[in-house]
Parts: sequence; C-alpha cells; structure tokens
Amino acid sequence: MNGGKKRVRTSLSEGLCFSCLTVLLLWVIPGMAQTQPGSGIAALTPQPGKIRATVVDKDGAVVGNVKVTLAQDGVPATSDTLSDGDGNFAFANVAAGPFQLTLSSTGFATQTKSGVLHAGEDYVIPQIVLAIGETTTDVEVKLTPVEVAEGQIRDQEKQRLFGVLPNFYVSYDPHPVPLNSRQKFQLAWKTSIDPVSFGITGIIAAFEQANDTFAGYGQGAQGYAKRYGAAYADFVSGTFIGGAILPSLLKQDPRYFYKGTGSRKSRFLYAMANAVICKGDNGRWQPNYSSIIGDMASAAISNFYYPPADRFSGGLTFENAGIGIGANAFGNVVQEFLLRKLTPHARDQERAKP
Repeated sequence: MNGGKKRVRTSLSEGLCFSCLTVLLLWVIPGMAQTQPGSGIAALTPQPGKIRATVVDKDGAVVGNVKVTLAQDGVPATSDTLSDGDGNFAFANVAAGPFQLTLSSTGFATQTKSGVLHAGEDYVIPQIVLAIGETTTDVEVKLTPVEVAEGQIRDQEKQRLFGVLPNFYVSYDPHPVPLNSRQKFQLAWKTSIDPVSFGITGIIAAFEQANDTFAGYGQGAQGYAKRYGAAYADFVSGTFIGGAILPSLLKQDPRYFYKGTGSRKSRFLYAMANAVICKGDNGRWQPNYSSIIGDMASAAISNFYYPPADRFSGGLTFENAGIGIGANAFGNVVQEFLLRKLTPHARDQERAKP
C-alpha cells in the first residue's frame, strides 16, 4: 500500500515541475528573441545605409547640377541624382554591399568612385574633385565660291610649261568655280607683268626686226623699241580685252577647261569647239563673244601704233579675227593633248588628288 502511494506522489511532483519548466520557457524565450541581437528573423535582413558626398572643382568651388549615378553588384537598376547648389548629393536606403558612383557634368571629365557600404552605415565620401574635361568641337568650314576660285587661280599661276613658260589660262581642276571680275583682271595682270612675258615679247620683236617686219619702224635700237612696244601692246590689249574686260561685261570665263577624259575624238572636238564657245559665269556653254570680239578690238586698236602701210582695214580686221579663232582652236588642241604633260605643277596636283 505504502509503496503505491509513494509512486503517486512522485508522479505528481514530476508533472508539476515539468509544467513549471514549460511556462518558464514560454515566457523567457520570446523575450530573448526580442532582446538578443543577431537572433531571429530580424538578424537575417541587413539594415539599409546612406551614401553622401560633396562635389567641387579643382579650385575648391562647389559644383552643382552634377549627375551622379549609383550602381551596385547584384542590383540590376541604377539610381540617379543631381548635386544641389552647395555641391552636395546623397543616396538614402541603399542596400549594404559594394557600390560604384559615376559623376558627369558638362565641361568636366567623367569620374567614378567605389566603396563598400555596411548595414546601417552612413557612408561619407571625402570631397570629390572634378577635373576639367577635354572638349572637342566640330567646326565645319565652308569656303565661299569666291574663296574657292581664289585658290584655283593661285594654282593656275604656278602652272608653267617646262617649269618656265606661263600657262595660267588653263584650269585642270575637275570642279572649276567661276571667277568674279576682280579675279579676271587679276589673272590678266599677272600674265601681262610676268617676266617671261617680257622675254617672249623681246624675242618676237627681234624676229620682226631680223625679217624687217613693219618696215616703217626702221632698224636699229629705235626700230627694235617700236617693234617691242607694238608687240607688247598687242599682247596686253588682247589679254585684257579678251581675258578681263569683255568677260566681266558679258559674264564669261576666259579660261580653257581641260577635259582629259573620253575618246581622243571627243577630246579633239571639245578642244576645237572651245575656240568659239566658252563657259558662262552661270556654268552654261555659250558663244565665246569675249574672245572673238576681243581679237577684233585688239586689231582695231593696233592701228593707232602700227605704221600706216601695216594697219588693218575693216576687212582685214575681220580676217585677222578669223585667223585668231583658228589659232585658238589649234592652241586648245595642243593644250588638251600635249601641254599638260609639260606642266610639272599640273602633274603634281593630279598625284595629290585622292
């Protein structure tokens, strides 16, 4: 009997102690979960942090309106912000971990800053100094037609047969630009005062003296001077009237435009035709009144200084104009097929073209 009663008391005391322990655990453990750091669900979610800094230039002046981009590993999206008037910027609620900032602003070089943000940290980056960036400005320079023509004239004034004899009135440029009146007179003037032109005139006068051409001038130094003056007057009047005055008034181009392409027949016909046609300043082909009338005007003017026996009558003036047209046609053919090969500067230009 006693042994049975004892066993009952022991079971009750054990059950009571177990119940007390259970109540104690239910009261203590939730409190521990709330008070112990690093335990439970709260310990599994890192607290976000903050990143901030101030942007200045090389002189220490704050720089506002700087675009700042935040990128983080494992975070596909980026965040952008702008520095304020005091050069400050900040990113709040930033997830802990590595990060990179990219700063860009007009006139400054793009700069990057990187670091590692810890949970709940207020990450202050030391003052960021932006360097002056290299700026590239594309400037399209367009020359006016007058400026382009000026350059083409300068090229023409370097053209000399065998590197010596002037060959100024030929354009080898594939895209010639019309000349204005000033440029037409400039070309005529350069041709008239070229030292070689004076030399060639002297040779012509010497041959005329040797053949007693224009016998009314006589012989000796005086006769030679008259022949030289007449030959140079013919050259200057023909150059200015047919190459500057009339082309300016009639808006025609006095130059020969080298063709250089096509069959030999087409080039020959082109050269022959250019004795009676020319390009107008409008780019269209038209009758070459400047050259034809210029030859007749030059012949008429020569009557003032040639000996009476050698002066041109009205019919002879027209006849002389016809001879001039034939001479121009022959000269154009020679230009098209031969003289370009004898003009070193023109060949150099061709090699320099792309």
